[in-house]
Amino acid sequence: MKSLFERTILDNAFLRVVFQPMNLPALLTWLAVALSLRFDDSPDNPGQWLAMAGFALAFLIGDFVPRSQRALTAALLASEAVCALAVSWLAPRGGTSPALLVILSAQLAMVYSARTTLAALLLIDLALLLVLRASGHNAALIVVLIFAGFQAFSSLIAHYARRAEEARDQLSRVNADLLATRALLADSARDAERLRVARELHDVAGHKLTAMTLNLRALAADPDYAKRPEIAIAQRLSGELLGDIRNVVQALRDTRGLDLGVALRALAAPMPRPRLELSIAPDVHLTDPAIAETILRLVQEALTNSARHADADWVRVAIGREGARLRISVEDDGRVRGALHEGNGLAGMRERVSAAGGSLALQTTGRGALRIDAELPA
Repeated sequence: MKSLFERTILDNAFLRVVFQPMNLPALLTWLAVALSLRFDDSPDNPGQWLAMAGFALAFLIGDFVPRSQRALTAALLASEAVCALAVSWLAPRGGTSPALLVILSAQLAMVYSARTTLAALLLIDLALLLVLRASGHNAALIVVLIFAGFQAFSSLIAHYARRAEEARDQLSRVNADLLATRALLADSARDAERLRVARELHDVAGHKLTAMTLNLRALAADPDYAKRPEIAIAQRLSGELLGDIRNVVQALRDTRGLDLGVALRALAAPMPRPRLELSIAPDVHLTDPAIAETILRLVQEALTNSARHADADWVRVAIGREGARLRISVEDDGRVRGALHEGNGLAGMRERVSAAGGSLALQTTGRGALRIDAELPA
């Protein structure tokens, strides 16, 4: 059971951002730097407080910006660097203002590669050295070296945290893939067992009952047994039992089919977003595991693209039937940035659909979202 405090945080988007694992230490560090400015020997300058406020504002805004908007993310990180250097320029003797760059180093490692982060930190530390020397700091190089060590420590922690998150997400996707595939395999195995039982009933029990009916008919034609009521009852029961077995065999064959909904929901369950909105028409009845697998992979790639590139909150999947063809439409509430380009994922999706005897069409909606329309043999 979650406490009232935990439920309040989960229900409030702003509080969820503030209480993220990385944000609390960063905000506490910012507060410590702000408190230390009072011990700086320089005259009190409103500009340093404006720079501190700008750093905090850019930091908090960055948490609400999707990672797909890389230009805006870079602009916010650059603003933080400028604000941190401005504080170090205006309050060079406070001693703690370069700690703001330690926060920035962790953010850089969470967004960019290790090489890019290292290059950015080298440029920032060079700028810090020049700022401290220009402001008259007596041990500018020592200060830069000390805080460079802190930056390396925080960026390494952030780098490994990012790797752990990526590994967790990958494991979640693999687990979802396994669950969905297991659901399809289980349905396929059940179908095979139903078909086997239906054939056994038809071939074995049906054959023997037919033989019994013929023998009873022969007995009924014999004058010694023709008037016996037991013969008539046995004939009637054998006929009814043969009809019942035929009905059971037909029912077993009619109920064959793969539960595509269970597999697709299992595929989307581990993903926090986007949310899958699934609609399957009642007349959709799949018995071919290969077609079901193609639909499964199509939806999987659509979910991945919507989460990674479109920053979508939901993905709507509709599966219907028109004659001997299945129609699958996929649409999200995200936005395609720039011209529609088929990467490896979409190209693989098209190849898989074509190999199954279907066709695939991609287009953008009026609001800029990606729409996928596929057609497969039923």
